Amino acid sequence: MKYYKVAILNKNLEPLTYHFDKNVSIYSIVEVVLKNKLHKGVIIKEVEKPIFKTAEISTVLEEKLSKMQISLANFISYYYISKIGISFNLFTPYKNKNDQNINFKLKPNLSPNQQKGYEFIKNNQISLLFGDTGSGKSEIYISLLVDILNKGKQALFLMPEISLTPQMEKRLKKYFGDHIGVWHSKITKSEKEKLLKDFENGDIKLIAGARSALFLPFTNLGLIIVDEEHDDSYKSSQNPRYNAKDLALYIAKKLDSKIVLGSATPSLSSFVKHPSFRLKGTYFSSQKTIDYDISETKITPKILQELKNTLSNKNQAIVFLPTRANFKYMICKECKTIVTCPYCSVGMSFHKSKNALVCHYCGFSMYAKTNCEKCGNEVLESKRMGTSEVVSQLQSYFPSANIAKFDRDEITTQKKLINILSDFNDGKIDILVGTQMLSKGHDYHNVKLAVVMGIDAGLSYADYKAREKTLSLAIQIAGRSGRTGKGKILLQTEQADFFKDYIENYDKFLKEEKYYRDGLYPPFTRLLRILISHKNEKKAEESMQICLNNLKKIEDIEMIGYGKAAIEYISSKYRYEILIRANSHKPLIKAGNICDTTNVQIDMDPISFS
Repeated sequence: MKYYKVAILNKNLEPLTYHFDKNVSIYSIVEVVLKNKLHKGVIIKEVEKPIFKTAEISTVLEEKLSKMQISLANFISYYYISKIGISFNLFTPYKNKNDQNINFKLKPNLSPNQQKGYEFIKNNQISLLFGDTGSGKSEIYISLLVDILNKGKQALFLMPEISLTPQMEKRLKKYFGDHIGVWHSKITKSEKEKLLKDFENGDIKLIAGARSALFLPFTNLGLIIVDEEHDDSYKSSQNPRYNAKDLALYIAKKLDSKIVLGSATPSLSSFVKHPSFRLKGTYFSSQKTIDYDISETKITPKILQELKNTLSNKNQAIVFLPTRANFKYMICKECKTIVTCPYCSVGMSFHKSKNALVCHYCGFSMYAKTNCEKCGNEVLESKRMGTSEVVSQLQSYFPSANIAKFDRDEITTQKKLINILSDFNDGKIDILVGTQMLSKGHDYHNVKLAVVMGIDAGLSYADYKAREKTLSLAIQIAGRSGRTGKGKILLQTEQADFFKDYIENYDKFLKEEKYYRDGLYPPFTRLLRILISHKNEKKAEESMQICLNNLKKIEDIEMIGYGKAAIEYISSKYRYEILIRANSHKPLIKAGNICDTTNVQIDMDPISFS
């Protein structure tokens, strides 16, 4: 009889011991019984017969994990402080692997400047392609993809969100036909099964998709492209809290594969750490002007006039706002108390179509006509306009215009995403009003006006990257206007001096931001966030104190702060946090492990502090 440690997939448990009457290879995928239920697991190692009674492995499956997947799962477990069964659950295994060579002959024609960028990347294993919006980064990506695929290798094209995939898929299919697979959370089970079959038999050589595409069974990966590398969507908000961009860099170094990070607004960390090529200007002839509407967030005469001019010229416009719903929150006119969710310490957003107040954290909703809990006053005032309200107001000003919404409330399926983007590209929509989804690299050739509203809120966040994120977002949205010909950006802000300094000179911003962060924040130091949550506030605070006492044993760490989290109550749980700084990852991993208990979430390299 043989005895094996088995990591149960998607269970926050240490590996358990099972027996089997035959030899089983390490890292085989098996089925085992746990608490009368059948679960999949991965064999971690063979062990001596234990002193306790063991259950038998039910089935040894044909599914396999590639060497890359095994290496990456172990790294995730170590670096992001996650149980190995949780890490292995990220991966999609394979059954059979066959390879075949496919030759691709079509290649983009590169401009002299693009050719320089292409040669720069060919001469570096890791490269940052720092290219203005519309400068033609995609043509360089495609040229590199053709090269690597024609060598018989596989390639991975990562994008931050699925909202990018329909357009990029269309562009990639022009060059790679059916030999490209698109992978993300919204494709159906049958589509995934077909894609995996074609990937295993070598019909698909290129995978394009969101961060989960990183966990497919690559066996001969030659190139990874991380587009919009600055985007926070690459970071998982669930355990394990990995960053797909950082994992892509780890894989590339491990396999000695080429990796390209691309963005018009690269993160300071990537800019400092990796060799970069600066691709300036636009691929198509374009002229842009930037104007400012010095105002709080609202529909002003200036915005209406610019939209009127755009519509009268038969052109399209996009309007950005960071907030969904009609209004971010409701406030009592008498005592100024905000109506908050009973289960979270956040204001509830007003959705006029449902006549409801909805919590965007836990989903709780209630009838909108409510009295102030503090003073009983019936008159509530709406604050911080959202996308639904902007659409409603613009429809009253421009009744003959077709105005559509582009946010998570509206785009609930892949089909809706494709349809609305198709309608906009076909000119069926005049004004597209949306949240951050609008900024994600879409290429609209008839958009002549980009209106940016509500951008100031980002500058006030308690986040060391607040300036970088806010400026990046403004530049990305501005980049959607005037892709060809003339375009205008109207930026509504009460912080005009900040934007005037940097919006047309991101290079200058990176240089100055580097100076401000040196010695304090990434990329010059590393951070670890420990988040403690419990339904009992006293127990949550006690857990934090135990963790703080344990952290005194760790050398080479600096306590930035601790206490109640910025949002101190979510889904009926009280939240406390500890933020730690160090010069290397090793003491932070020790710190994370010493605090890794029930009700504690470990966030290595955090990007969110709410």
